[in-house]
Amino acid sequence: MIIMGVDLGHARTGIAVCDKREILASPVKVITAYTNEKVAAEAAALAKELRAEKIVVGLPRNMDGSEGESAQNARAFAAMLQESTGLPVVMQDERGTTVTAHGYLNETNVRGKKRKQTVDAVAAVIILQNYLDSTR
Repeated sequence: MIIMGVDLGHARTGIAVCDKREILASPVKVITAYTNEKVAAEAAALAKELRAEKIVVGLPRNMDGSEGESAQNARAFAAMLQESTGLPVVMQDERGTTVTAHGYLNETNVRGKKRKQTVDAVAAVIILQNYLDSTR
């Protein structure tokens, strides 16, 4: 099954997708938009283009596991995305994914403007890969 991963951000939202065998997640793009409605519309179009059958949205929990305003926003976005695509949308804990993404980019020496444009897509890959690994 093709699954699309989403790392929702305030200005940039990372998108990733996995192979049909659900083994490996890969970055697709970063959507630059400032409202959930615009991000949802573009993500829904991408899901259709990629022939996604499920969507995984990162859930930004606090480090103690509680959910704050960002988590509520992600849940509202996920509901909007599910309604617009008709696809099942699941939430995946994303604690630490951006830090991990920066670590990967440090290891591969990605710097400057390219780093800023890449980190959200890498975070989406980590969210999706964590989901794939947890379902095995």
